Amino acid sequence: MSRKKAQDMTEQWPSSDRARFERVDMLSDNWGTLRKFTYLFRRRDGTEQRQEREVYDRGNGCCILLHDQERGTILLTRQFRLPLFVAGHPDGMLLELPAGLLDEDDPVTAIRREVEEETGYRIRDVQEVLACCMSPGAVTETLHFFTAHYTLADRVGDGGGHEGEGEDIEVVEVTVKDALAMIERREIIDAKTILLIYHARLKGII
Repeated sequence: MSRKKAQDMTEQWPSSDRARFERVDMLSDNWGTLRKFTYLFRRRDGTEQRQEREVYDRGNGCCILLHDQERGTILLTRQFRLPLFVAGHPDGMLLELPAGLLDEDDPVTAIRREVEEETGYRIRDVQEVLACCMSPGAVTETLHFFTAHYTLADRVGDGGGHEGEGEDIEVVEVTVKDALAMIERREIIDAKTILLIYHARLKGII
């Protein structure tokens, strides 16, 4: 991983009466960008404190809860997540909702693309229900949350993800009842998945 010494121009970054940048250093520019920000932060008592924080930017993302109302099922994916594996998860395989980065697309276009790539289903009507900052202490990402209906007839391919990007995704269909039980048993531990399943249950979507 390359480490860049050049300092970014601080003028391109926002400022407010609470925070003013002194220096921005690029630490890595690979899959995403990792920068170290040095800034003056004005505390509530009026004093200024110099702080340093690292911020990771890989763009914004989207995820979706696909549900079949007649059969009472939802679609999940299972795939290897390296950070989870590094952190001590036994095999790094995570059950989660279909999701992905927006790249250059709007959220609706992106979620349709990701669903077909990962699950093989081609969906039509999608509804955005939430937009959340997932890890605001370190990551810039805002995640767009969607729901949509699916039926077995909507499957047009095998899914599995984009092989060229290293994806090897298993499609897992479970009942809503089983999904809720899996959260309670900590078999589903992905935050976006838990949040959207509970939201949909609370709102009567599933």
